[in-house]
Amino acid sequence: MKLIHWGLCLLALVVAGAANAAPGDLVLKRVMLSTGGVAYLEFEAEVTGNADLTLDVPLDQVDDVLKSVVVYDSKGGVGTASLAGRNPLSQTFNDLPFGEPALTSPAALLNALQGAEIKVGASRPIAGQILQAVTETVQLRDQVTTVHHRVSVLTATGLQQFILEDAESVSFVDADLQAKVSQALRDIALHRAKDRRQIKLASQGTGTRQVRVGYVVGAPLWKASYRMTMPASADTEKAHLQGWAVLENMSGQEWKGVELTLLAGNPVTFRQAIYEAYYIDRPEVPVEVAGRVLPRPDTGVMQREEAKADLDQIRTPAANAAPAPPKEALRKRDLEGDLKFAGKPGLGAGRGVHADDLARGINTAEAAEGMTQVSFRLPTPITIGSGQSAIVPLLDKDIPIVRLALYQPETSAAHPLASVRLKNDTMNGLPPGVLTLYEDSGAGVGYVGDARLNGVPAGEERLVSYAVDEKTKIAREEQSTSALTRASMAQSVMHLTRVVRRTTTYNVSAPASEPRRVLLEHRKFENWKLLEPSERSVEQTATLYRATVDLKPREGKIVKFVTEAPSFEGIRIVDVNDAQIAEVAASREIGDGVKNALAELVRLRRVLAEKQVAEQQVKNGINELTADQSRIRENIAKIDKESALYKRYIEKLSQQETEFEGLQAAAAKAAGETQAARAAIDAYIAKLNI
Repeated sequence: MKLIHWGLCLLALVVAGAANAAPGDLVLKRVMLSTGGVAYLEFEAEVTGNADLTLDVPLDQVDDVLKSVVVYDSKGGVGTASLAGRNPLSQTFNDLPFGEPALTSPAALLNALQGAEIKVGASRPIAGQILQAVTETVQLRDQVTTVHHRVSVLTATGLQQFILEDAESVSFVDADLQAKVSQALRDIALHRAKDRRQIKLASQGTGTRQVRVGYVVGAPLWKASYRMTMPASADTEKAHLQGWAVLENMSGQEWKGVELTLLAGNPVTFRQAIYEAYYIDRPEVPVEVAGRVLPRPDTGVMQREEAKADLDQIRTPAANAAPAPPKEALRKRDLEGDLKFAGKPGLGAGRGVHADDLARGINTAEAAEGMTQVSFRLPTPITIGSGQSAIVPLLDKDIPIVRLALYQPETSAAHPLASVRLKNDTMNGLPPGVLTLYEDSGAGVGYVGDARLNGVPAGEERLVSYAVDEKTKIAREEQSTSALTRASMAQSVMHLTRVVRRTTTYNVSAPASEPRRVLLEHRKFENWKLLEPSERSVEQTATLYRATVDLKPREGKIVKFVTEAPSFEGIRIVDVNDAQIAEVAASREIGDGVKNALAELVRLRRVLAEKQVAEQQVKNGINELTADQSRIRENIAKIDKESALYKRYIEKLSQQETEFEGLQAAAAKAAGETQAARAAIDAYIAKLNI
């Protein structure tokens, strides 16, 4: 299928032959637009002997031109290049007796040049030195006010004043000062101008020859867009792919009959303000006075043998070192490398394509695969006006495809996406772009959706999805289990290893009357291993597993993805709880060493618990006895000392004191036993290494 209806799709593109140019004039011959956001513009001129060539470029492109300009002279050499400077305004005013704010108004200028001699032209002429310009507010009729400036001038006869707004003219007596003011105004206008600059290049050589000048400047990205037409049949193996490029000429000049090449890649590009003048801030140091500093005399350094050998090698080059290539060989090698980059010279020669040819179709771009980018060179020279856009053909061929349904849970949870797996069987890569899909049912072509196509290197495949397949249904369910597989003890820490197993079940149902090939995408996680299905039976991307499921009409299938990963946990043995001990004891994967160690730990903890209970019982007895003694003492204070009850309380206190002494001894013993049981646990934990 040829590209047709070219005239309907073309935007502001006129193909014409190269414009006639006088010898010695640089004529734009080649343009390369890169997806790196830059354009390479190459000019040619025929010169004889020494010649001066002029590049006329927009002001905002001067930095890029100075950074990248390159000259290729087949029989000569490059001399010098020059252009008018563009210093920052700060440098301009550094050399003037006034600052930039002085030029905001006449009064500000006069105040900035206080003491300068002026001549005032008015009904009463004045000549003298500026003293000051003062702002005054004047009341007019009907409560209307106005502002004017009263200027004081020191003349030979004394102080005189005049109203600046009423003066017919004010000029500086010093012609040099008058020239500086004029130059400052011109510099401001030049700095603000959005005009062009001329770069003069000197070419030195003999005879008549071709000189090529190229440079790289910022340019709008050219955009790739594709159209793919598929047969309606689900088992089709081919589809027709058309590729187009949308581009703009924002270079500031018209492209007339130029060779156009489009580069698709990701080069490193940047810009730098080379056209500006920069100064480095230097530190200020005090002036040295003789006698202030007495340096210590240098006694030299001790030379090391290895350093001496290195120095001798630098001074005496190796005898077998290769000699430097002659300048002619270098120039020839650089020129040949540039020819490969810039395209074949003379491509634009001959007749261009007229508008009448557009409706009959036109050949696509000639593609070439490089190491880091793909180039598309148009077979005919084109003309694009400055500021205009165009659309040009890149590709027009049949490519292999497979139609399928792609399931992406994050995009559509219940239905797969109608998709196409296309293969780039060309000899070059396809740049990324948008893809519009059509379906040819035999009775006509219909639009079915849009897709995004990432860059496709030669020989590789890509999936593009363009619609939701609501006829195919998918249900997804996840389950997760964890099993303890390993335990170890060292340095008072127990390390547990568990295997976490995750099972994802996909229930896939085909439409009632159509077969389906479904591609299930399952997310891949770092450190997780796929158990089911086997890794050999699925496709893998950097982040996904993909399993293919072929279904007949009304057929349903269940597909499981089982993955597992280890989980590591470190617990201080002293903090291990009963549930964790029980889990280790119940595991068949854990050896007897760890289980026996934990059993002994449980026994020691049980001993400690018994000692703590015994200690607490003694403490409870002491607390009860102390409370009873407090009660008796309160009662004794309220009764007669000669009463029988008083004597009874005294006897009771005596008995309790004897009992209290026994409890205190028992409490000390119980506390010691508790501490010993705790120390036994700590010592046992410290020596565990299993």
